[in-house]
Amino acid sequence: MSWRRWVKPEVYPLMVPIVGVLGLVATQLIRNISTNPDVRVTKENRTAGILENHKEGEKYAEHGLRKFVRGRTPQIMPSINDYFTREKQS
Repeated sequence: MSWRRWVKPEVYPLMVPIVGVLGLVATQLIRNISTNPDVRVTKENRTAGILENHKEGEKYAEHGLRKFVRGRTPQIMPSINDYFTREKQS
């Protein structure tokens, strides 16, 4: 019952992007903890010191999103950019 005093309907539009950003942050933190070769959680891994694991670092750096956008042009909306940058025919 007390949550109604704190969470009002006017706040819902603000909560949506905040929850979305928190989800992205949590995803990135989980990805770093679980797959980053430089992060060592267990004590045995921390005592190993600096590891020369270039293959594992390359695998971490070349993730799926980076492979997906590698050959594409760095434009957000290329069709709209083309529409507004083409020369007008008189």
